[in-house]
Amino acid sequence: MLAQEHATEAAGETFNAGETIIEHVSNSPIDHPLIHLPKVFGIDFSVTKHVFMLWLVAAVVFLVVTTIVRRYLKSGRQVPTGPMNALEAVVTYVRDEIVQPNVGKKWVSTWTPLILTFFVFIFSANAIGLIPLFEVIGLLDRYVLHTGPDSFLNHVIHGGTTATANFNVTAALATITFGAIIVAGSKAHGFVKHWMNLVPHGLAWPIYILLIPIEIMGLFVRPFALTMRLAANMTGGHIAILAILSFVFLFAQTFGSALAGVGVGVAVSVPLAVGISTLEIIVVLVQAYVFTLLTAVFIGMAIHVHH
Repeated sequence: MLAQEHATEAAGETFNAGETIIEHVSNSPIDHPLIHLPKVFGIDFSVTKHVFMLWLVAAVVFLVVTTIVRRYLKSGRQVPTGPMNALEAVVTYVRDEIVQPNVGKKWVSTWTPLILTFFVFIFSANAIGLIPLFEVIGLLDRYVLHTGPDSFLNHVIHGGTTATANFNVTAALATITFGAIIVAGSKAHGFVKHWMNLVPHGLAWPIYILLIPIEIMGLFVRPFALTMRLAANMTGGHIAILAILSFVFLFAQTFGSALAGVGVGVAVSVPLAVGISTLEIIVVLVQAYVFTLLTAVFIGMAIHVHH
């Protein structure tokens, strides 16, 4: 009986790569959110890991940008230096290279704040997701703090840290883009004219029977593409890194020796993980750029219909 119990415990402790990877990229479990809140109209408003990360990213962006701008204003300098110089370079680039070529000079001041906010927020969320902050907190909790399994700290270390890897988050951002497209077209041409501009004028009427449904479908495909592209790219990189690092535990378990796992880790897993992590740093910037660029393009298409 004792032998069977030990065998059962050993089997229960078998490393499951799939479960481990999903736990590190997914949101908090529905039954264990960080903060329980009552449902409103059947919608659960409890605070999960990704909601917490949204708050954290928003707080970090607000504090950093506010601090940089206030220090610059207090300095009295005409020419910005240091962090303010970098911030001005980002603002100028987004305005002159992303927004203005797509929406035109007339509307550049109208749409730069939204598109700049997209870029800074998405880039910050992507970048913070690369920092193993909660893994360090988990180690600290295990060896130093020893908090209970139901503590807030124990709950917050589970789940993914990249909020933009959550399709709900990217869908919300894409929904804002969808609304901005309609607002941009309505401001430029009027509400009714904007919808009439979805299809070219002067065509034979039978063509509109086919063209109108296609254009309406395309109107919804654009935000859907933004949703899937950002979330999938951010999720894919983390899954790849975790899968490669899982080789260490899988080989140690298969050969029954920690030395085998260490050997695979040193020879294969760590170099590959470092390489992919370096690539992820580029992806963080590229995905923020692509989302903001496409948003500017779609808004520009609604404004400059003849183009």
